[in-house]
Amino acid sequence: MTAAVNLAADYPLLNIFWTIFWIFVWILWLVLLFKVIGDLFRDDSLSGWAKAGWAVFVVLVPYLGVFVYLIARGKGMGERELARAQQSEEQFRSYVRETAATADPAEQLAKLTDLRNRGQITDEEFAQAKAKILT
Repeated sequence: MTAAVNLAADYPLLNIFWTIFWIFVWILWLVLLFKVIGDLFRDDSLSGWAKAGWAVFVVLVPYLGVFVYLIARGKGMGERELARAQQSEEQFRSYVRETAATADPAEQLAKLTDLRNRGQITDEEFAQAKAKILT
């Protein structure tokens, strides 16, 4: 009794391409599914019941649910993603501005000393500003 041995060399080339294609489609499907679920739960305009309804629809009938979600709310997905990216960018820029403005206390003290020496601020204002910088 001889057992048939399946070697990789016995696997036809076209079958290898089909296998790679289906693995690619499966990974693409998973990415799309997670993108839809992520968008669904990050959307603040939907109520909890609407989110639950969409989640049940996407989980129970995955292919149809995702495609219907993309048809019904696909345009909004891009707009919401763009708004989140712009908000994140603005928060980063404001953080950098705040950090850069208060980065060097020695430089700020030098400017305050110069303002006091020119008589543009009083000694009392200088002391208040100095205390603010050093804390």
